Amino acid sequence: MTGRRRNRSTSLPLRTRPLRATALSVGALAACMTLATGCGVVPGTTAGSGDDSITVMTWAPEQTSATNKPGMPAFAKAYARWINARGGINGRKLKVLTCDDHNDSLAAAKCATSAVKHNVVAVVGSYSQYGDSYLPTLESAGIPYIGGYGVTTSEFTSPLSYPVNGGQPALLAGLGKGLAGSCGPVALIRPDSIAGDELPAMLDAGLKAGGHVAAVDQRAADDTTEYSVPSQRALAATTGRRLKKGCVIPALGDRTDTFMDSFRRDRGDYPAVKTAATLDSVDQTVINESGGRSGPYEGSYVTGWYPVAGDPRWDAMKKVIQEQAFGDNRIDAADAGVQTTWIAYTVFKAVVASLGDGDVTSDTVRRALDDGLKVSTGGLTPALQWSSDGPLASIGFSRLVNADVTLQVVRQGQLVAATRKGFEDATRTLQTADVN
Repeated sequence: MTGRRRNRSTSLPLRTRPLRATALSVGALAACMTLATGCGVVPGTTAGSGDDSITVMTWAPEQTSATNKPGMPAFAKAYARWINARGGINGRKLKVLTCDDHNDSLAAAKCATSAVKHNVVAVVGSYSQYGDSYLPTLESAGIPYIGGYGVTTSEFTSPLSYPVNGGQPALLAGLGKGLAGSCGPVALIRPDSIAGDELPAMLDAGLKAGGHVAAVDQRAADDTTEYSVPSQRALAATTGRRLKKGCVIPALGDRTDTFMDSFRRDRGDYPAVKTAATLDSVDQTVINESGGRSGPYEGSYVTGWYPVAGDPRWDAMKKVIQEQAFGDNRIDAADAGVQTTWIAYTVFKAVVASLGDGDVTSDTVRRALDDGLKVSTGGLTPALQWSSDGPLASIGFSRLVNADVTLQVVRQGQLVAATRKGFEDATRTLQTADVN
């Protein structure tokens, strides 16, 4: 798929960031006046003015040298066309502005400034690694951030953030628990950085919950471009002492495929060792691009936030794609970013519906969510409901309300459900994580 690379697996530091009020910069506003170039807003798309429409924004990086999620804003536009063809939401037309954050903190801040300038009622179903750049601006304007990708700590601490999944913490905890019964020694390959230091606690919490010992912590320099040494060390650490097959888990974000190149070459001497991953690093697109059934991920366990792409619960989303985006190769129904955007807009639609004929503003949307509105997503997640003090506030994630994960496995080059259990709730597992 053109312009697609897998999602960056950004670690989530376990510190709570207080709410900050940040004055809007006149310079930042000026930088966004030329929308088509400054902030990536689609030309010709404007906010409503007296036409009783609802304006929201969706942003994500596109055509960069790192993480790209073009399917998210593209699907948001398709969703607007689909819902408007059915009369809108409560009779109101939905207008979706989009913005390219360019995988850059300044661009992410400009996207937020543009959202304020255009008086959007919410930012919905977006991806950005720079929560500290955009959330203060949204907070100061009172604009809710619904269904971000769960890639930054801020999304799980900001009082104006309403995440729909459990981000990397839930994926790692769920993966550890899922592997505990089927793996011998487990090695975690992660960046040797402050952010990377947070990862072992999440994985080990899951392993220990399944009666397994902690993983071997294999650090790699954050700027490494060749992983032969870390690969060989991980392979050696996961063989020789147990009858069960050892497992190697790369948690390297953008560099996961680089690690897998080395692992593929070195694995010949250790055929019993398997790999495992989380869906924020490895999705169906990555598996396809790495060789499918003949690639290094064949047989690997992968934890995801949602059911596999072939599950009938995705049929409604696929209908939107079929009717409004057929042939748009930016939109892949198997992409977790597109799936997250669908769930986020499902939440937003429910919020607007709950307001009836009342005003739809950033304040009323936020109040509806804060007052305990419970939203069904058709079984794609548990019913979602946010509070100021969520079940994982004790480890710094006050806004994390959905820690459900699914265990998947790559068979014949396709991600399929690994068990019939469905979702596994990682909340209690995460509560035991040693984050000190």
